[in-house]
Amino acid sequence: MAASRTDSTPAVPERIEDVDVSSEMQDSFLEYAYSVIYSRALPDARDGLKPVQRRILFQMAEMGLRPDRGHVKSARVVGEVMGKLHPHGDSAIYDALVRLAQPFALRVPLVDGHGNFGSLDDGPAAARYTEARLAPAALALTENLDEDVVDFIPNYDGQFQQPEVLPAAFPNLLVNGTTGIAVGMATNMAPHNLIEVVAAAIHLLEHPEATLDELMEFVPGPDLPGGGVIVGLDGIKEAYASGRGTFRTRAKTSIESLGPRRTGIVVTELPYMVGAERVIEKIKDAVGAKKLTGIADVNDLTDRNHGLRLVIGIKTGFDPNAVLEQLYRLTPLEDSFGINNVALVEGRPQTLGLKELLSVYLGHRVQVVTRRSRYRLARRQERLHLVEGLLIAILDIDEVIQVIRTSDDGEQARGRLMDVFDLSQPQAEYILELRLRRLTKFSRIELENERDTLKAEIAELEALLASDSLLRAQVARELDAAAETFGTPRRTLLLNGGPVAPRSRSAAPADLQIADAPCRVFLSATGRMVRAELGEDGTVVPPARRAKHDAIRAAVTTTTRGELGAVTSTGRLVRFSPVDLPSVPANSVQPAAGARVDQYLGLTGSEHVVAIVPLVETPAIALGTAQGVVKRVAATELPLNRQDVEIIALKPGDSVVGAAPAPDDVELVFVTSDAQLLRFGADQVRPQGRAAGGMGGIRVSAGERVIAFGAVAAGDETVVVTIAGSTQSLAGTDAGSGKVSPFAEFPSKGRATGGVRAQRFLKGEDALTLAWVGDEPRAVGADGSVRNLPAAGAKRDASGQPLDAVVAAVGTVVS
Repeated sequence: MAASRTDSTPAVPERIEDVDVSSEMQDSFLEYAYSVIYSRALPDARDGLKPVQRRILFQMAEMGLRPDRGHVKSARVVGEVMGKLHPHGDSAIYDALVRLAQPFALRVPLVDGHGNFGSLDDGPAAARYTEARLAPAALALTENLDEDVVDFIPNYDGQFQQPEVLPAAFPNLLVNGTTGIAVGMATNMAPHNLIEVVAAAIHLLEHPEATLDELMEFVPGPDLPGGGVIVGLDGIKEAYASGRGTFRTRAKTSIESLGPRRTGIVVTELPYMVGAERVIEKIKDAVGAKKLTGIADVNDLTDRNHGLRLVIGIKTGFDPNAVLEQLYRLTPLEDSFGINNVALVEGRPQTLGLKELLSVYLGHRVQVVTRRSRYRLARRQERLHLVEGLLIAILDIDEVIQVIRTSDDGEQARGRLMDVFDLSQPQAEYILELRLRRLTKFSRIELENERDTLKAEIAELEALLASDSLLRAQVARELDAAAETFGTPRRTLLLNGGPVAPRSRSAAPADLQIADAPCRVFLSATGRMVRAELGEDGTVVPPARRAKHDAIRAAVTTTTRGELGAVTSTGRLVRFSPVDLPSVPANSVQPAAGARVDQYLGLTGSEHVVAIVPLVETPAIALGTAQGVVKRVAATELPLNRQDVEIIALKPGDSVVGAAPAPDDVELVFVTSDAQLLRFGADQVRPQGRAAGGMGGIRVSAGERVIAFGAVAAGDETVVVTIAGSTQSLAGTDAGSGKVSPFAEFPSKGRATGGVRAQRFLKGEDALTLAWVGDEPRAVGADGSVRNLPAAGAKRDASGQPLDAVVAAVGTVVS
């Protein structure tokens, strides 16, 4: 009988640890929260990107998906990013890729999408159906990554390297904004205009102690991708100061005639991230619930050629303005945007104001340029070392060959070369690898030229690294280049305004509740318009003395709900009311940003406003054209029931260059491109009907044109400003020469004559580029900054004095 035995394997002792559940939950939640904040939800304040966005752009750059190459499937991009860099699902990566390509979400899109990338009302197609490549602006964010400009960190499994932050050649966080929800915090940042943000960044770079008010002269408010109107700027200033604030956005609307006895509200731009279908649905719900009355129908006439066009029909007997106020109150035609500028600074979330955001970015950009310059300096120094060694070898090439031939191996040859010719090891290695084709005389000349070039570049880089001012100037130049390349005009109109109070159907429209008080409307030389309230003494502190755009082209006294006329270059007079213009209180000392007059009036194409005039019975309005035609038309000729009318029949190729009220006792002045000035009394031009084509004003030589026209009540202080230049120069590059002469120097002549010479051209000049007649001249650049003019008192036909900067326009300072 076999003996039984038991299993002798020892038992594994149990290991049980007691853990406090609250402590474990607290530690685990903190780790999770930090991971969400740092790795997923919040952008870095330096490049304005979340990790997934940064990884998408970097991987697309690594794949060579440049703007000049073909698109690839989005699924391929998503797969590369997920497999190499981003340890999360493909849906999150594709959602981020789609947002980078949506022009209605980003002010400057970073991905060029091909296919259905969605709209404000519909989602995108699947990744297998769409294609993508980098947009040109993305190259500015990823450039110079191969020049040690930023630190690289391992990916999630340590197999690949990825940049900790992108170089970012422009302030992407402010330009494109962002949104994200983390654990216990969130971020919501509005997009801005690239040109304005860069201008503010450069100003802060040059003036580190700049105040918020100074920066807001450059960045007056957000610039949303879809345009629209921002009403009320107090919340924006609060957000720029503290990092948190709220502003209201409105749709851009106009009240138009849809047919006989039928009026409608036409919506052409909607608030940020609001789609037309959502607006239509809310209107229908409000009408069905009897909260909104006066709506006849709603039609979406949006198409690819004309963009958004939402037409809201108004029932007969209802005031369109009152209905529009109800629409603002009850539908997404008016929406609010809460700014919460939370971003990562040195790995920690912080709430940042405008100045702090710009400062963090500029600090990053200065560091990028510094590291890039050091890298380039080291590479050029290494290359110069090799070139100098090669030149030593070429000068005594026979002995070099002899040393190499008599050596037993490469190591011995390297050592003998170092001893005989006093070379370093890299130089000796480079000579041993030399090809015989480099031994020609021509190669020696090339090497000497390369040596001289390298020395010059090294000296320039050393000077750049040694000077903080040169380094900042380099950063400013690169920012300017980015703004010039990727910047576009502002789309969103900024208006001051208070809260909109709820009102019933029988209440008067919003604008009728505003007191019809006296005011003055100013049109600046840079194309902005503002309304200034009059003080108790009937005077106004002119915005020209307080704003960056301080040259005034025209000023008209009217009332808040009065009507003015804007004369355009195509010969139209557009009626408008100043009620919605940005308002400046009479005693205010704050700068007035103003509204772009072309945007305010809805002008398109090349048509622009040349003057604003009062619509009163007298005096008549005088117009001058590029071909020398003059005309006076009385305001009584303008029909009261039409918003815009044609007030002169222009010949083909002609355009209006100036307009002004012109009673019989003023003088009309023409200035031509060949420096001829003609002045004559307005009483020599009899008023005509608005359909007339005018009469001869000045005789213009072949190939020349009128560049300035105005009406002047001549006084002792009246002067003529002329600026000459070359028509062969690129616009905005040649400052030319300028002259300020007393108006009395120019004799009066009869209408339809040739005038007298206004300026003698210097060598290289062949035309007047700018002219102006009036009191207290003020010259400005294209950005509204003041330019210096020569002292007054020059002779009528004298030559001009060279200007120190390009003058874009000349106006006056109204007292």
